[in-house]
Amino acid sequence: MSASTLDKTTIENPHRGRTLAVLCAGMFLVLLDVTIVNVALPAIGSGLHTEVAMQQWVVDGYVVAIAGLLIAGGTVGDRIGHRRVLLAGFAVFGLASLGCALAPSIGVLIAARVVQGIGGALLLPSTMAVIVDVYPERGEQAKALGTWAAVSSLALPAGPLLGGLLVDRFGWRPVFWINVPLTILAIAGTLLVVPNRPGNKAGRLDVVGAAGFVAGLSGAVFTVIAAGHRASGATVVVAAAVAVLGFGAALWSARVAEHPILPLDLLRRKAFLSPNVVAVLMNGLFNGTLFVGMLYLQDVLGFSPLAAGVMVLPMAIPLVVLAPVSGRLTAARGPRTAVSLGCALAAVGSLLLIGVGRHGGSGWLLGGFALLGCGAGLMTTAVVAAVVRATPPARSGLATGVSNTSRQIGTATGVAIFGAFAGSPHTSGFVPALHTLALAAAAAWLVALVITRVGVVAEAGGSPSPGR
Repeated sequence: MSASTLDKTTIENPHRGRTLAVLCAGMFLVLLDVTIVNVALPAIGSGLHTEVAMQQWVVDGYVVAIAGLLIAGGTVGDRIGHRRVLLAGFAVFGLASLGCALAPSIGVLIAARVVQGIGGALLLPSTMAVIVDVYPERGEQAKALGTWAAVSSLALPAGPLLGGLLVDRFGWRPVFWINVPLTILAIAGTLLVVPNRPGNKAGRLDVVGAAGFVAGLSGAVFTVIAAGHRASGATVVVAAAVAVLGFGAALWSARVAEHPILPLDLLRRKAFLSPNVVAVLMNGLFNGTLFVGMLYLQDVLGFSPLAAGVMVLPMAIPLVVLAPVSGRLTAARGPRTAVSLGCALAAVGSLLLIGVGRHGGSGWLLGGFALLGCGAGLMTTAVVAAVVRATPPARSGLATGVSNTSRQIGTATGVAIFGAFAGSPHTSGFVPALHTLALAAAAAWLVALVITRVGVVAEAGGSPSPGR
């Protein structure tokens, strides 16, 4: 038996279906904790006696850690083996979830969310990498990745609904408790069915680049939140300086490191940079709107957490339903058409939010949410496809890592900007601020549309790569 035949036999094992289930569970957990927390924020603020500025960090602490370490997590998996990284990711995620559930103060909760994000950054790239290893044949691989993407997308509507149910019945802490038994089961499943393949790449990890990128992104988000909530000038200046120094160190390392975290050669290509910029705008506008929308529903209109979670479904369900539609449209006409249509729908959806008021307007909010969900549902798969098509095949793993990082950066900055501008939902200026944000968001969607028409490839053919 040849080495290649042996390798294929080893990879194509009878437990592939179970392996896929474990990997889908890992990705589901990571994305669930992006959205499930939004519906719990008012309860967290009340229970831990904290303002909106600190509530933002409950979301952003998690997302910043994922965004900053995502590419590094994939690189570590390449070097030491993705099964080891999966086990470490599940363990870190589960222990950090326990810390979140037991947190006595907002500071401890935010710190635990950051550690949770580190676990997520280990899990997310390794789930896709193991699927590619376990399903080497192109047709089966595409089906497996499609299943992975569909299960991942289900986390988005499940988050607000499950979070609302738990908070309504038991308070906010079970939102984190629920992860503990799930991660224990996932670790057991990983040990039983995920193949243990050694790492196969040499080279030193770009530690300076990774640390600089995390510091720069954290400093930038902190600057926005601090400035929006009128922190002292010294605080804002120090945060901005950390951002500049951090990004500067990452850029310097990208020029001198053997395996840099930031692929500057790819980022200089218009066809690669443009869809990543659109991805940043997409996730920033979508998740920023979701953040202030949940505050509006619960703290202004007085909806219960469960009712607020149900109200988000018109935004979340289209993300799942339209993913295959986007894939077919992209295969037939190229990524540009689907992304352009999505931007246009989302711009109209943002404009509808001008109709919300302090004593009513949930219908306008639902209509806006539905169009935003339709827009994002059409865009997500197509944006990833555009990034992959603009990348040499040998670097497709790096391309998807950068694309995932772009979306997480968008989420972190979107929540920071929207939350800082809107301020406290208990003040008279909150609803007028929502109107201004709606107009600004519509304008930003049009900017994304222009970038799409100028920089995103239009050629049809090939199959889009899933992922969110």
